[in-house]
Amino acid sequence: MTDIITMLIDAPSAETLRAARPQARDNAQEAFEALVEGEILPPGVGYDLALIVARSAGVDKAVEFYADLAVEEPAVENPALRAARQWAWQLATRPASANALDVADLARQGWTPDQVVAMAQLIGFVAFQVRVIHGLRVLAGASDSEGSGEPAVEPTFTVPTYPGMHRPAHFVAHSLGWRPWVPPAENLTEEQRAALIKPEREKSEYFRLLARDPRALRARTLTDLDIFYNTEGGLGRAERELAATVASRLNGCVYCASVHAGRAIQESQREADIHRLLDEGVAADLGSPQWNALRDAARALTNTPVSFDSGHVAALRAVGFGDLAVVDAINSTAFFQWANRLMLGLGEPELPRRFR
Repeated sequence: MTDIITMLIDAPSAETLRAARPQARDNAQEAFEALVEGEILPPGVGYDLALIVARSAGVDKAVEFYADLAVEEPAVENPALRAARQWAWQLATRPASANALDVADLARQGWTPDQVVAMAQLIGFVAFQVRVIHGLRVLAGASDSEGSGEPAVEPTFTVPTYPGMHRPAHFVAHSLGWRPWVPPAENLTEEQRAALIKPEREKSEYFRLLARDPRALRARTLTDLDIFYNTEGGLGRAERELAATVASRLNGCVYCASVHAGRAIQESQREADIHRLLDEGVAADLGSPQWNALRDAARALTNTPVSFDSGHVAALRAVGFGDLAVVDAINSTAFFQWANRLMLGLGEPELPRRFR
């Protein structure tokens, strides 16, 4: 199985860098095949939307790759595709601006719930994929440049809205609820249950929503587990959660930031530093040279277009992080480009009763 990320890194050390986290490598490729080349979306749409996301990040290798595929298999031009392109650009460049009206417009243009979930997964996945490509090209010495992109019918289903819902007013480190704008799957098939990996996730509206595309969900989950829980060398758990929190804070994902801020506190016991990040933003002093270097790297890789370069790698090395730790920092940050866009594009956070 050809690994697209390894191919597009296009450096002698690419295979070695990717082999450090083999489950993440293999399941990211599985996600590419399930989402970009899958059968839920009409022919050519996956390549078309992937090209939009790659252009937004300014990762030239990925832009060239997806542009060639989009020419080979063009999507049919129609109002539905134009609505999907607009949503893809919004989620790629300004994910925190997504709202239920955007999803309602997709429904009016004829996109089904399964297709909306597949598009959100695809947009998030490519945002992850291109940042891994860019970050590892910089680490391998194959690139020292920043991203070159520029920032910035009858409905098929009824979009749920929650007019009386209590929404969080700011970033927090405690647990939050989450309510979907697309109906989750009701009665899961055996394939959908298996894709959850953890049976208890069947109670979660979010995971039942993603189960509409079980192949993509399974690949995404296994990628996640290898990136965040394979602790054989490399970056510590707390630092991986820190990278996730920085990305989520910058992307404006209140829900993801709450989950991973809590985990970073649990793993590090550095509550004051994490709260400073949540309260002040991604320029906050995080209390140590190591964490500040990670903050800067995660912020640069999250930027659209990306601004991560060899200076960030040098800064990470200067405070004691080896190349495997840098790989983990890149993977952890890049993965939350995927996670944030799913959470922001498909629903919204809810403040639990005990915190109102």
